[in-house]
This record gives sequence, structure tokens and C-alpha cells, in this order.
Amino acid sequence: MARGIYLLEEVYFHPMNSTNPREYLQWLVDYKKEDEQRTDSDAELTKGLSVRSRAIDLVGAFYAIGITGHEQFKAVTLWDCHGGWDGGWRQQLEIYNGVKPELFLSNIDNLRHKAFSRPMGAVHGTPDLQDLRAEKYTAPFFLHEIAQVRPGAAQDYLAAVREERAPILADHGHRLVGLYEVMLSDTEVVTFWGTDIDSHLETQRAYDAAVGLDAEAAADPRLVEWRKSARQYLDGPWRETLLAPFPGSVLAPK
Repeated sequence: MARGIYLLEEVYFHPMNSTNPREYLQWLVDYKKEDEQRTDSDAELTKGLSVRSRAIDLVGAFYAIGITGHEQFKAVTLWDCHGGWDGGWRQQLEIYNGVKPELFLSNIDNLRHKAFSRPMGAVHGTPDLQDLRAEKYTAPFFLHEIAQVRPGAAQDYLAAVREERAPILADHGHRLVGLYEVMLSDTEVVTFWGTDIDSHLETQRAYDAAVGLDAEAAADPRLVEWRKSARQYLDGPWRETLLAPFPGSVLAPK
């Protein structure tokens, strides 16, 4: 079975007008709901909305929680390319074939300031996001990690996350959503976890207690040991931040 192919997009807004990310996320969620009625092979490039396709599936639409380390303001979107490289990914590439005029027209012109996309490939142990959809899984918050690894060490790091870290976080109320190797490069990985406020706070305090900085919480030394273990794969910064699913999006609580 071919690996799952996903796209992670970070969208930034300027000036700092807090209505811009809300308008963008609402626009995106609304028009992608209309695409749910299509078949995977039904794709077209339309004026104002770019490519219309069910196979380019908006699984996650999030507002970035700035106090956890994001540049403010920011929206994050997670897309599932049904059919992998030969499915939704191919459809995204086809809109650039001939560089049609519709490609340069958008209903959200002047709303976004800049955006950055990461193509991602799932590794062993990553849940199928379509199975999560069928389960109707939701969470009030998502933990989002981007880490720079040694060249060629992406899959080794993600295997260690699956074997060592996932059981620890599961004990602290986190559910694994994705383990992704950033494609077209060999130095970056992304992980996704569903969680809630109490589980987030419990994990932070368990770490603090393990390093002697919280005498009132129960320590979990495994959190400290994981950070030591992770360093054998890392070759630069890693950062974890929190995301809030936008109301009406697939992973958002009803």
C-alpha cells in the first residue's frame, strides 16, 4: 500500500488584524465542505477558489495559539492527498500545467500576507486520517511539532517517537495523529497529537517535577529521558506549539 501524502500549510496575516485569520479559515472551511460532494477524480481549476477537489481534503484547519510560540497571527492547515502521489498530489500539480489565468485569481486576495507549505509523507505507525474522520475523532487542542534532524535521520527519529515517546504521551492524554517525514528534503519532520488543556498542563508539570522544578506535581522521568534520546537524531531546533481547531472543521469538537 502506498504511503499517505499530506500537506501542511502555515498562513500569516499582516497587519495584525485578528479578523483576517478568522475570515480566511471560515472561507476555507465553507468551500471545502462543498467539495465533499465530489468524487476523488472530479477536479477543476476555478476562478477565485483555485482547485476544487475532494481528493485534496482539508482534514485540519487550525488557529495558532500565539502564546505557545507561534508568530502572531497565523493559521495552520493540514491536507490529506487521497490516493497519495498519483491522487490529490497530482491534482495539485496539474493546476500549474500551463499556468492558467485562474491560478492568479483568488477570493482572498489581500487577506493573507504570506504562506509556507510542507509536503509530508507518512511513516509506519501514522494513523490514516480518513479512519479518524470515519471515527469522528475530535480534540479541543492539537500539539504540533516541527523538528530539524540530521540529514537522513528523519525516519529513524520518527520510529523512536513511535516506539518511545508515543506511549509516554498516551499516558498523559495525548493521541497520536501523525508522524510525517517532510518530503523533497531530508532534514525535517512533523508530528501531530490530539490533546486537551488538562492533559497539556499535566504533561508540562510532570516534566517540571522530573527536573526538580515542581514539588507539587507527580514527576515522570520518562519525559526527560525522551528529550535526551531525541538529541541523537536532532541537528537543529525543534519546537512544539499548540493549535486550536477552527469551528466547523473536521477535527473540531461539535
